[in-house]
Amino acid sequence: MCIGLPLQVIATRAGFATVAGRGGQREVSTALVGEPALGQWLLVFIDGARELIDPQRAAEVNATLDLVEAAMGGMGSDIGSGRSPVQPHNDPGFALPSALSAAQLATLTGQAGT
Repeated sequence: MCIGLPLQVIATRAGFATVAGRGGQREVSTALVGEPALGQWLLVFIDGARELIDPQRAAEVNATLDLVEAAMGGMGSDIGSGRSPVQPHNDPGFALPSALSAAQLATLTGQAGT
């Protein structure tokens, strides 16, 4: 499974961008998206930008990743992001299927009463 990270462009050079976000910065290939502008958001998989995204989409993906981290019991990757770290024992607002009873799982999958 691949998870795309929303990262913001802080520098560019031909075919590459230096991006920051989710607690760090790195250089990624921009071969699939063209040359991004400074400040633009990219959805990055491994070491390559796969999509140009707007700030609202970046915020949405970051919020979703924060929920996943909280559900897994980890601390958020918020160093330098300006966001509050996710605390490991806070309720993320949902339960993973592995935490559901058989009846709850049947309801979730539409198999209740069959």
